[in-house]
Amino acid sequence: MSETAAPANLFDRAIRRIASVWRDMAASVSGDEDDSIAAQMRACLAGRGGEVSARSRAAKLAETYLGLDFSGRLAFLRTLASFDSDPEAVDTAYEAVRTAPDADVRAAAKARLRHVLEPPRLKLMTQFTTIPDGMKFLVDFRATLMEAARKAPDLAPLEADLRRQLASWFDVGFLELRRIDWTSPAALLEKLVDYEAVHEIRSWRDLKNRLDSDRRCYAFFHPRMPDEPLIFVEVALVKGLADSVQRLLDHSAPVQDPKQADTAIFYSISNCQSGLAGISFGNFLIKRVVELLTAEFRNLKAFATLSPVPGYCRWLDEKLAAAEPGLLSDEESVNLAAVAPPGAQESGAQALAAILADKSWVRDGAMQKALAPVLVRLCARYLLVEARGKRALDPVAHFHLTNGARLERINMLADTSTRGVKEGAALMVNYLYDPARIEEYHEDYAGAGKRNAATTVRRLARGWG
Repeated sequence: MSETAAPANLFDRAIRRIASVWRDMAASVSGDEDDSIAAQMRACLAGRGGEVSARSRAAKLAETYLGLDFSGRLAFLRTLASFDSDPEAVDTAYEAVRTAPDADVRAAAKARLRHVLEPPRLKLMTQFTTIPDGMKFLVDFRATLMEAARKAPDLAPLEADLRRQLASWFDVGFLELRRIDWTSPAALLEKLVDYEAVHEIRSWRDLKNRLDSDRRCYAFFHPRMPDEPLIFVEVALVKGLADSVQRLLDHSAPVQDPKQADTAIFYSISNCQSGLAGISFGNFLIKRVVELLTAEFRNLKAFATLSPVPGYCRWLDEKLAAAEPGLLSDEESVNLAAVAPPGAQESGAQALAAILADKSWVRDGAMQKALAPVLVRLCARYLLVEARGKRALDPVAHFHLTNGARLERINMLADTSTRGVKEGAALMVNYLYDPARIEEYHEDYAGAGKRNAATTVRRLARGWG
């Protein structure tokens, strides 16, 4: 169950199945027209022969695209991008708006201008939605387009067009929230394993544990992609705030009675479709799940996360390399130097860098005792003070603060996995979702950039910023 290889295998199998269906559809138009990409696109736009022919041409064009290598797909994208608005028609329509003699004529002229501004490539991309699995095709199509646009800026307008279309088609009002459990289809469970992006699912036993009676998993689905989760959240029903993901996911631990739980811990949220990047579902997903859990379990009093801090070590490494004055107190420097490896006692920053570089500190009690107050205090600064503009520097913090959460607690030794130690110094964070204050906290952060936090955490960051 490789976290990296399996999604590609799933994708390859899906593509083979889809391509076979499209090949049969496209057979009715194959050989009838010039097979160049531009000619196929013009034929799709011309719309000759009715709905069946139009779908067949769209299927043929999609099949052509899937048969190309990356350089061929880049040429395909540039050809598609060339089907832009007619500049002369736009100029004429704009002039008609500018010179309209009255309100009624101006309204009609504006409608005409809106029509001619819409590039033909939008119609082309919309036609893909009429073929089997066409919506999934467009989502994956955008993933390739985003990658290509990073190297070819001329494709940015095409990418923006498709992003707006997908944002409209994948509006949360069209999505279905479904619970995934152990009785769900095996193909869907396999996708859950493959798409898990936070804490790798290592075995079917691990997956079964995450879907047991004291656990919940919910996902958003689109009606045109009923077998493809868009985003899913994993929840543990426990007593009190969880402070260790290893204990939370220990499949040898006894199953708890969910009716005795007082806290729902959201410990993993994974986006499944890279082609929907920038189209947010997470805030709606959490709010909907809170509503469902509240209705199912009246005993639940708190809703919180156990979240990673993926950018913390990178930020801390930069601060240590720069030897920022005042980063460590004199007492902290002395304590760190006392447990640092030989030759790393010259300064507190050097001692801290050396200890963190030697990952064995997670098994050394003396090192942990010296590190804990330093790592937690600096993490509070990183989460509550460090910024990119008005937004939190850490992407996970930004996500939850945007959604209306409060930073409740920073937990030492909460994720001792290789990834957890490398990215977050084994720290994890509880973000608390208070249903009565979600909107207030969201407005605080979205408007003024205020990051709400528990008093104990805010006190740790005092004096910075």
